[in-house]
Amino acid sequence: MGTSTSTTGGPAEDGNLVLGPPEIARALTRIAHEILERNKGGADLVLLGIPTRGLPLARRLAERLVAVEPGLSAAGLVGSLDVTMHRDDLAQHPTRPIGTTRVPGDGIDGRVVVLVDDVLFSGRTIRAALDAISDLGRPRAVQLAALVDRGHRELPIRADYVGKNLPTSTTERVRVLLDETDGRDAVLIEGGTR
Repeated sequence: MGTSTSTTGGPAEDGNLVLGPPEIARALTRIAHEILERNKGGADLVLLGIPTRGLPLARRLAERLVAVEPGLSAAGLVGSLDVTMHRDDLAQHPTRPIGTTRVPGDGIDGRVVVLVDDVLFSGRTIRAALDAISDLGRPRAVQLAALVDRGHRELPIRADYVGKNLPTSTTERVRVLLDETDGRDAVLIEGGTR
Protein backbone atom coordinates (compact mmCIF):
# COMPACT_ATOMS: atom_id res chain seq x y z
CA MET A 1 0.00 0.00 0.00
CA GLY A 2 1.37 3.41 -1.00
CA THR A 3 1.75 6.44 1.20
CA SER A 4 -0.90 9.10 1.44
CA THR A 5 -0.73 12.55 2.96
CA SER A 6 -3.43 15.03 3.86
CA THR A 7 -1.48 18.08 2.77
CA THR A 8 -1.65 19.61 -0.66
CA GLY A 9 0.89 18.34 -3.15
CA GLY A 10 1.94 15.18 -1.32
CA PRO A 11 1.98 11.67 -2.74
CA ALA A 12 -1.10 9.48 -2.64
CA GLU A 13 -1.51 5.86 -3.55
CA ASP A 14 -3.37 6.65 -6.79
CA GLY A 15 -1.38 9.67 -8.02
CA ASN A 16 -0.18 13.02 -6.79
CA LEU A 17 -2.57 14.49 -4.24
CA VAL A 18 -3.49 18.06 -5.13
CA LEU A 19 -6.43 18.64 -2.76
CA GLY A 20 -7.33 16.67 0.35
CA PRO A 21 -10.52 16.81 2.43
CA PRO A 22 -9.74 20.13 4.20
CA GLU A 23 -8.84 21.89 0.95
CA ILE A 24 -11.96 20.59 -0.83
CA ALA A 25 -14.13 21.72 2.10
CA ARG A 26 -12.58 25.20 2.07
CA ALA A 27 -12.96 25.50 -1.71
CA LEU A 28 -16.66 24.61 -1.53
CA THR A 29 -17.26 27.05 1.34
CA ARG A 30 -15.57 29.82 -0.65
CA ILE A 31 -17.60 28.99 -3.79
CA ALA A 32 -20.84 29.03 -1.77
CA HIS A 33 -20.04 32.49 -0.40
CA GLU A 34 -19.12 33.75 -3.89
CA ILE A 35 -22.42 32.43 -5.28
CA LEU A 36 -24.42 34.21 -2.59
CA GLU A 37 -22.46 37.43 -2.98
CA ARG A 38 -22.73 37.55 -6.77
CA ASN A 39 -26.45 36.73 -6.76
CA LYS A 40 -27.30 38.93 -3.76
CA GLY A 41 -28.62 35.96 -1.83
CA GLY A 42 -29.96 32.54 -2.66
CA ALA A 43 -33.69 33.15 -3.17
CA ASP A 44 -33.68 32.51 -6.95
CA LEU A 45 -30.92 29.88 -7.11
CA VAL A 46 -31.07 26.36 -8.51
CA LEU A 47 -27.97 24.16 -8.30
CA LEU A 48 -27.93 21.51 -11.02
CA GLY A 49 -25.25 18.90 -10.43
CA ILE A 50 -23.91 17.04 -13.45
CA PRO A 51 -23.63 13.35 -12.52
CA THR A 52 -21.64 11.62 -11.34
CA ARG A 53 -19.60 13.83 -9.02
CA GLY A 54 -21.26 17.16 -9.78
CA LEU A 55 -24.39 16.06 -7.94
CA PRO A 56 -22.80 15.43 -4.52
CA LEU A 57 -20.82 18.66 -4.95
CA ALA A 58 -24.10 20.51 -5.62
CA ARG A 59 -25.57 18.99 -2.45
CA ARG A 60 -22.56 20.08 -0.42
CA LEU A 61 -22.80 23.59 -1.85
CA ALA A 62 -26.50 23.71 -0.98
CA GLU A 63 -25.71 22.78 2.63
CA ARG A 64 -23.22 25.63 2.80
CA LEU A 65 -25.70 28.08 1.25
CA VAL A 66 -28.31 27.11 3.84
CA ALA A 67 -25.76 27.54 6.66
CA VAL A 68 -25.28 31.16 5.57
CA GLU A 69 -28.96 31.81 4.67
CA PRO A 70 -31.08 29.62 6.98
CA GLY A 71 -34.31 30.53 5.13
CA LEU A 72 -33.21 28.43 2.16
CA SER A 73 -34.01 24.74 1.76
CA ALA A 74 -31.09 22.55 0.67
CA ALA A 75 -33.45 20.02 -0.93
CA GLY A 76 -35.27 22.81 -2.79
CA LEU A 77 -32.03 24.17 -4.24
CA VAL A 78 -30.56 21.01 -5.76
CA GLY A 79 -31.35 19.05 -8.89
CA SER A 80 -29.44 16.79 -11.25
CA LEU A 81 -28.92 17.30 -14.96
CA ASP A 82 -28.19 14.33 -17.19
CA VAL A 83 -26.39 15.52 -20.32
CA THR A 84 -25.88 12.13 -22.00
CA MET A 85 -28.21 12.61 -24.96
CA HIS A 86 -26.80 16.09 -25.65
CA ARG A 87 -23.15 15.01 -25.86
CA ASP A 88 -21.32 15.32 -29.16
CA ASP A 89 -19.17 12.23 -28.50
CA LEU A 90 -21.90 9.56 -28.38
CA ALA A 91 -20.49 7.98 -31.55
CA GLN A 92 -17.15 7.38 -29.78
CA HIS A 93 -18.81 6.19 -26.53
CA PRO A 94 -22.18 4.71 -27.51
CA THR A 95 -22.62 2.63 -24.34
CA ARG A 96 -23.08 5.56 -21.96
CA PRO A 97 -25.88 4.88 -19.49
CA ILE A 98 -28.73 7.37 -19.49
CA GLY A 99 -28.98 9.17 -16.16
CA THR A 100 -31.74 11.03 -14.41
CA THR A 101 -32.62 14.68 -14.67
CA ARG A 102 -34.42 16.03 -11.63
CA VAL A 103 -35.33 19.70 -11.29
CA PRO A 104 -36.50 21.26 -8.01
CA GLY A 105 -40.27 21.76 -7.74
CA ASP A 106 -40.20 25.46 -8.64
CA GLY A 107 -38.48 24.67 -11.96
CA ILE A 108 -35.80 26.82 -13.58
CA ASP A 109 -37.82 29.46 -15.44
CA GLY A 110 -36.69 32.95 -14.42
CA ARG A 111 -34.20 31.58 -11.89
CA VAL A 112 -30.41 31.56 -11.74
CA VAL A 113 -29.14 28.08 -12.56
CA VAL A 114 -25.67 27.20 -11.28
CA LEU A 115 -24.30 24.16 -13.08
CA VAL A 116 -22.00 22.19 -10.78
CA ASP A 117 -19.32 19.81 -12.04
CA ASP A 118 -16.15 18.32 -10.65
CA VAL A 119 -13.64 19.07 -13.44
CA LEU A 120 -13.82 21.63 -16.23
CA PHE A 121 -11.67 20.47 -19.13
CA SER A 122 -12.61 20.84 -22.81
CA GLY A 123 -15.97 22.48 -22.11
CA ARG A 124 -17.94 19.87 -24.06
CA THR A 125 -19.85 18.55 -21.03
CA ILE A 126 -20.94 22.09 -20.20
CA ARG A 127 -22.00 22.71 -23.79
CA ALA A 128 -24.15 19.57 -23.54
CA ALA A 129 -25.53 20.83 -20.20
CA LEU A 130 -26.54 24.14 -21.79
CA ASP A 131 -28.43 22.21 -24.47
CA ALA A 132 -30.10 20.06 -21.81
CA ILE A 133 -31.16 23.16 -19.85
CA SER A 134 -32.83 24.61 -22.93
CA ASP A 135 -35.07 21.52 -22.96
CA LEU A 136 -36.16 22.23 -19.36
CA GLY A 137 -37.02 25.90 -19.45
CA ARG A 138 -35.65 29.41 -19.64
CA PRO A 139 -33.53 30.47 -16.68
CA ARG A 140 -32.73 34.13 -16.05
CA ALA A 141 -29.02 33.26 -16.06
CA VAL A 142 -26.77 30.21 -16.11
CA GLN A 143 -23.54 30.15 -14.12
CA LEU A 144 -20.89 27.47 -13.74
CA ALA A 145 -19.15 26.18 -10.62
CA ALA A 146 -16.30 23.68 -10.97
CA LEU A 147 -14.20 22.19 -8.21
CA VAL A 148 -11.20 22.01 -10.59
CA ASP A 149 -10.47 23.93 -13.80
CA ARG A 150 -7.64 22.14 -15.57
CA GLY A 151 -7.54 24.24 -18.74
CA HIS A 152 -7.31 22.91 -22.32
CA ARG A 153 -10.65 24.39 -23.37
CA GLU A 154 -11.93 23.46 -26.82
CA LEU A 155 -15.00 25.70 -26.54
CA PRO A 156 -15.38 29.29 -25.29
CA ILE A 157 -16.65 28.29 -21.85
CA ARG A 158 -15.42 29.70 -18.56
CA ALA A 159 -16.34 28.84 -14.97
CA ASP A 160 -17.82 31.59 -12.80
CA TYR A 161 -16.69 29.83 -9.61
CA VAL A 162 -13.56 27.65 -9.37
CA GLY A 163 -12.26 25.75 -6.37
CA LYS A 164 -8.76 25.26 -7.81
CA ASN A 165 -7.18 26.25 -11.11
CA LEU A 166 -4.91 23.35 -11.94
CA PRO A 167 -2.73 23.73 -15.03
CA THR A 168 -2.11 20.28 -16.46
CA SER A 169 -0.63 18.68 -19.52
CA THR A 170 -2.94 16.83 -21.88
CA THR A 171 -1.23 13.57 -20.92
CA GLU A 172 -2.22 13.96 -17.29
CA ARG A 173 -5.55 12.93 -15.81
CA VAL A 174 -7.31 14.77 -13.01
CA ARG A 175 -9.35 12.47 -10.76
CA VAL A 176 -11.81 13.80 -8.25
CA LEU A 177 -12.79 11.37 -5.52
CA LEU A 178 -15.70 12.17 -3.24
CA ASP A 179 -16.78 10.47 -0.06
CA GLU A 180 -20.31 9.92 -1.44
CA THR A 181 -19.12 8.06 -4.56
CA ASP A 182 -15.59 6.86 -3.76
CA GLY A 183 -15.33 6.61 0.00
CA ARG A 184 -12.88 9.50 0.37
CA ASP A 185 -12.31 13.10 -0.68
CA ALA A 186 -9.29 13.83 -2.88
CA VAL A 187 -8.20 15.48 -6.11
CA LEU A 188 -5.36 13.58 -7.78
CA ILE A 189 -3.21 14.07 -10.84
CA GLU A 190 -2.22 10.87 -12.59
CA GLY A 191 0.08 10.15 -15.51
CA GLY A 192 2.21 12.62 -17.44
CA THR A 193 5.48 13.92 -16.13
CA ARG A 194 5.56 16.45 -13.31
